[in-house]
Amino acid sequence: MAEEKASSHDQQFRIALPLTANSQTEANPQSTGTAASKPSPSRALRVWHSLLWLIKDQWFLVVMLILILIASQVQVPGSQQRIKQKIIGYLAVALIFFINGCTIPSRVLLQNIKRWDLHLFVQAQCYLLTSAIAYGIVSACATNPKFMDPALLIGIIVLGCLPTTISFNTIMTRKSNGNTALTLTQSTIGNFLGPFISTALIRIYTSTDAWYTEILPKNMGSYGETYRKVFAQLGFSVFLPLFVGQIVMNAFPALTKKVFADWKMSKLSSLSLLTLIWQTYDEAFQSRAFSTINADNMIFFVFMSFGVFLLWMALSIIFSRIWLSKEDTISVAFCVPSKTPAMGVPLTTIMFAGISAVDQSKIHIPMVIFQGIQTGLSSLISIPLRMWQAHGKNPATEE
Repeated sequence: MAEEKASSHDQQFRIALPLTANSQTEANPQSTGTAASKPSPSRALRVWHSLLWLIKDQWFLVVMLILILIASQVQVPGSQQRIKQKIIGYLAVALIFFINGCTIPSRVLLQNIKRWDLHLFVQAQCYLLTSAIAYGIVSACATNPKFMDPALLIGIIVLGCLPTTISFNTIMTRKSNGNTALTLTQSTIGNFLGPFISTALIRIYTSTDAWYTEILPKNMGSYGETYRKVFAQLGFSVFLPLFVGQIVMNAFPALTKKVFADWKMSKLSSLSLLTLIWQTYDEAFQSRAFSTINADNMIFFVFMSFGVFLLWMALSIIFSRIWLSKEDTISVAFCVPSKTPAMGVPLTTIMFAGISAVDQSKIHIPMVIFQGIQTGLSSLISIPLRMWQAHGKNPATEE
């Protein structure tokens, strides 16, 4: 029995790689003399296959980097940025949630909607934990007024107060074999609460007399327009496509399985997310937002973003493993540290109406940069999470 488990364990972690150089040496003891002085062809072939596997597994990250590079060189004209943002913002997100509706069983979705204790657990981390840590970092940086740009500090506060992403989480959770239905539920609830909780948290953290808040207007903007825009987008791009997808899946179960499982059309959700990322960076480069930040501030924020994302994810995993399964833990691990600029940009534009266009762009920069970092790190982290989820499971029993 122990031998069967060991062989099953080995099969899970072999990723179609050739035999190692050591196994080749054992098979042919006479080759040990040349192996020490010259790398064996089998090892070079193994490295090549490993590289090919990594590129294939991380194709999303590779394409994202290419799209960011393209956005840095060629942008949509400023006169067409608004219509581009609306079309992509609605259609891309709607396609992602339609695919989710077609691929997640209604029974599983309803089971996760009823888990109110888990909703409180996740949303408390998404809003309270991340915002408190972000405010602590800003307070530490603000001890020296000459160190950081005030608008950038405001942007870090806003970043910590934002809800989780609308569509990105479900794609990464599915990629890591986590509980996709739970992630979908948390993303929807979080973005529904976002206009209320994010607005309140931003107001609380920026109502201090700290020197960096002097750039903000004395009277915050009206929230009615923010609520109208956010809930209109949620209705047309999240709730409606998800509902239609559920109807299609239950009406044509065999057809939806063939299209999205056999034909791999669920990959369209990843392509839609790449389109969203491209349009965010295209807008940032077109507005010349990055050129308004000092190089030392930019470098500091990039490294800080790596550390903060990993810290948020590590804390969410530690707290989740106390009482949740591996699949639920993976879901929480992607929900907590991910932040959506789709709500942050319009929210700050309305709340901070009246500040200069340059400061407004600086406030948006942390959200834009963090989006790229969270996407890259999440894609890479999906590999060990996928292995961890599969560890100890018997493929025969799952089938």
